[in-house]
Amino acid sequence: MKVVYFDNNATTRVADEVFEQIRPYFCELYGNPSSMHSFGGQVSRKMRRAREKVAQLLGCEASEIIFTGCGTESNNTAISGTLAAYPNKRKVITSRVEHPAVLQVCRELENHGYTVVEIGVDKKGRLDMNRLEEQIDDDTALITIMYANNETGTIFPVDKIAQLAESKGVVFHTDAVQVVGKIPMNLSQRPGIALLSISGHKLHAPKGIGVLFVRKGTRLRPYMLGGHQEAGRRAGTENVPGIIGLGKACELADENMAAENSRVRSLRDKLEKEILEKCPDCMVNGDVENRLPNTSNISFEFIEGEAILLMLDRFGICASSGSACTSGSLEPSHVLRAMGVPFTAAHGSIRFSLSRYNTEEEIDYAIEKIPPIISRLRELSPFVKPK
Repeated sequence: MKVVYFDNNATTRVADEVFEQIRPYFCELYGNPSSMHSFGGQVSRKMRRAREKVAQLLGCEASEIIFTGCGTESNNTAISGTLAAYPNKRKVITSRVEHPAVLQVCRELENHGYTVVEIGVDKKGRLDMNRLEEQIDDDTALITIMYANNETGTIFPVDKIAQLAESKGVVFHTDAVQVVGKIPMNLSQRPGIALLSISGHKLHAPKGIGVLFVRKGTRLRPYMLGGHQEAGRRAGTENVPGIIGLGKACELADENMAAENSRVRSLRDKLEKEILEKCPDCMVNGDVENRLPNTSNISFEFIEGEAILLMLDRFGICASSGSACTSGSLEPSHVLRAMGVPFTAAHGSIRFSLSRYNTEEEIDYAIEKIPPIISRLRELSPFVKPK
């Protein structure tokens, strides 16, 4: 059966060009980059080139890149490493709609005596900037707020947050896992962003590789100890194939960013428009004027999102009912609850997230299959009164 993949915010396929680059590092160029011999040294040189490619996409210096195991590790490192570097400060500010890789860490900190403030959002998922500014005080060690929401695609005012944090002398970290490769970064021109997290498998690199950007001069204690790797900032033998693959994926992302913001956006808009026209009682969640070009989160009232996904799966259509890291929960999305989405709609929320590999034919196929699915589920729903 043909697979139509609209779940790219969960993970992306590895680009063919990336796979071709990384294959030799499993079989032929398997040397340890930390070894003194030339067999390992050649691997170290390739890693250095990959680091430069990542830095080029981010618009920063290669020395500001720390390779990690994933976006979750990058987030944990940013939070824990900052707090360890500022032991006399006991307050962290975040948002109510963060990915669990940030939100769960912050909530665990409360068990260790930290004050954690979760800033709310409005019905479009936009951050309450006035509340954020009010909460910054001399005890604030860190502000950690995502660049764009993984469920709705809503983009946060990161530059305003960064300027505010810099003016108050507070470290600002942003989880940019969903953003890198879709929106230009140019971090050299944005000094208020001290720390930024990336995950390779969100931009067509392999799983198991991430990056933490650490601006030069930012105080950060290592999160993982036990070796000299990454200039002593992250111990452990490097994931060489992942690093090489991420470097190539960043190069490809730079080349394809214009297409992401034109062709992919156009496909997303077509899918969304047709669904809204053909399926009554549905709505788009998030800020439709200011969101990622590939993401659409639609609530179908009076039916369960899990039922929609199961019926989509029969036709080979892959989507999501929220974050892949919380998909085992039967509770409505914490993001949609924070936005005040009605309970009858929050349970029927589906996220469609596209990539440059999606086609117009796939969009047409989904438009053909989705309305009958929604109609059938509403016929079965106890919450819909018969006409």
